[in-house]
Amino acid sequence: MPGSQPQPDPSGGSSHPDDTARMNIGQVLDLLRPDFPTITIPKIRFLEDQGHIKPERTPSGYRKFCTADVDRLRYVLTMQRDHYLPHKVIREHLDAIDRGLEPPPIEPVVPTVPTVALGDDGLPSPASFARRDAVRLSRRELLKIAEIDEALLAQLEDYGLVTAKPGTGHYDTDALVIAQTARELGQFGLEPRHLRAFRAASDREVGLVEQVVAPLHRGRDAGARARADETVETVAALSVRLHATLVKAGLARAGLRRG
Repeated sequence: MPGSQPQPDPSGGSSHPDDTARMNIGQVLDLLRPDFPTITIPKIRFLEDQGHIKPERTPSGYRKFCTADVDRLRYVLTMQRDHYLPHKVIREHLDAIDRGLEPPPIEPVVPTVPTVALGDDGLPSPASFARRDAVRLSRRELLKIAEIDEALLAQLEDYGLVTAKPGTGHYDTDALVIAQTARELGQFGLEPRHLRAFRAASDREVGLVEQVVAPLHRGRDAGARARADETVETVAALSVRLHATLVKAGLARAGLRRG
């Protein structure tokens, strides 16, 4: 099975020589709940109705599950949670596995995130600030793509580093990049509370850009807005270059890097 996805036993719970234990539905629920907190007994019965598992039945009609049944349930639930696969596709995967085949590779179902335009020096170019994208990520998608947990996102929001769009609750590409960067900085012991200085510095730089473009916004001719936009993009890119270079020079003066 590609990646680290759980692979169900091909037997489908029918007859496995090493699988003699039988469990009731409550015991199966207890095994699955640590990884799938929302799993319920009705959900397990529904997955049986979909043909994903075929537990044995006692003469009185009670279901008896084997380890292979639990493996198959774990596989189905993972495909639904992580890859949003419909039941028809999951059945095709299970059928392939039952026949000793490998199911098709699973591509992550995530939005396409636009590439940030960089200059020759690796810094954002004016085109980066001119970028307009319509990416809207749900909270769950942001957590998954940025590879962060709910606790970190909550801290980023508390310190004003990441903000959902008002009225929609969605997050944009910038929120994703900030979340990913915060995660990477966290590997060096920097927490969201330490990143407030970056937010304060960026607010001051935004204020300087506003001073530059304010006269252009007062223009009444047809090209005034276009000139203002172009100025914002250019000045913003230059300010980021200056900021990065000053940090680089400061590190050299402090002896933290070679000049």
